[in-house]
Amino acid sequence: MIFKKPLKNAILLLILIFISGCNIYKPVDSRKVPVNVNDRAEKNIQEGRGFRLFDDDKKNGGVFEFASSNPMWRASIKLLEFTPLSNVDYSGGIIITDWFSDEKKENVYTKITVRFFSNEVRADGVNIIVYKKVCDELNKCKTSKMASSLADEIKLAILKEAALIENNELTKRPDYKLPKFGNK
Repeated sequence: MIFKKPLKNAILLLILIFISGCNIYKPVDSRKVPVNVNDRAEKNIQEGRGFRLFDDDKKNGGVFEFASSNPMWRASIKLLEFTPLSNVDYSGGIIITDWFSDEKKENVYTKITVRFFSNEVRADGVNIIVYKKVCDELNKCKTSKMASSLADEIKLAILKEAALIENNELTKRPDYKLPKFGNK
């Protein structure tokens, strides 16, 4: 009985030594593996794990535009400059204002969310949601979507301003020609 525990440990140690000596695990020296760097880079790009700088073919890249070149975005920012903005994400296509209130209505707050679906000036390229928060004297507030024409009015104002911005930029281009009307 006294020899059982040391005997178990010795047998376990002998099994481990035997297994490690059987050459089951063969480490590979990375210096000996032939590697074609160009093939590996191409494979990484195809799998989406890498990128190329100064590549002439644009098959792997996306089209990125800056916010200053998007008339819908610029019109929205210009229209909403009267209120503080809590979230502005051009790549995500969303503008969210902070809660703001009208001085005439106490304890009533408004929040506007503008979502962009397109870079083009189109009515279905933008969605406006207006939220209303009403608080009582105990500062218990109830928030809901505002069922009014305010969202439509904001959308129309953004579309008008975006059309003006786009038209103004179009007329500044050197290749712009005035459209001809009539039989001339």
